[in-house]
Amino acid sequence: MGKGYDGWDEYAPFYDWENAQTVGKRDVPFWTRLAQQHLAGYRAANRRVLELGCGTGRVALPLAKERMQVVGIDRSAAMLARAQRRRRRLRSGQRVEFVRGDIRHLPFPAQAFPLVIAPYGILQSLLRERDLLATLSAVHLALQPGGLFGMELVADLPAWREYRNRVTLRGRRPNGARITLTESVRQDRRQKLTLFDQVYEERLGRQRTRQEFTLTFRTLTVHQMAGRLQRSGFEVTALLGDYQGRPWDLRADAWIILARAAGA
Repeated sequence: MGKGYDGWDEYAPFYDWENAQTVGKRDVPFWTRLAQQHLAGYRAANRRVLELGCGTGRVALPLAKERMQVVGIDRSAAMLARAQRRRRRLRSGQRVEFVRGDIRHLPFPAQAFPLVIAPYGILQSLLRERDLLATLSAVHLALQPGGLFGMELVADLPAWREYRNRVTLRGRRPNGARITLTESVRQDRRQKLTLFDQVYEERLGRQRTRQEFTLTFRTLTVHQMAGRLQRSGFEVTALLGDYQGRPWDLRADAWIILARAAGA
């Protein structure tokens, strides 16, 4: 079994380009609305959000524009370097702090946040059960009593079918380079893992580049994750099936879980 953070440094140059064409226009407004609604009654100084696996800041920075104090944590230096560059270009950047760290051992005071979010299936990159449970425990400690924890799983990941060398995205970079993503999906059913083999090819004039890496996710269902949350001291309050907040079912486009820390 590899490490769940393998591949994310290599993914950094392509992360924003891919998400702009796929989930980005839908999940960022969802997390923004969730934060606005949950923090509506808080004073400005207490409107604090922690994002696990913040990557390039694609969710954290829009939250900061809404006058929230945002902390993003990620272990990928390559992702965070891009996040910092984006932060410096924004007037709202002073409301964002990016921290390089391990989400299993959050380096924050107890009860520091009223809201913690984990978009983009980031908790499924914790491939060992003990790492997931350590992270849930750390989140519970970082949340204020009654605080909200929102997470997303990769939709219907346990049922993904394998395929090889499928061109899933084509487009252009801002510099005019043509870019193609060719993807393969493998299932390791014994270890309950899904592996996405990514090949990005770019062409600008005569120059061609190729980057290959693999992203690995643990195949957990909504109910399996909800059970782990409950055993970690959370009360599951909603299972959502899309970014408009409709109820979840097995055919849902998105798998989102909302849970409150004990003590409300």
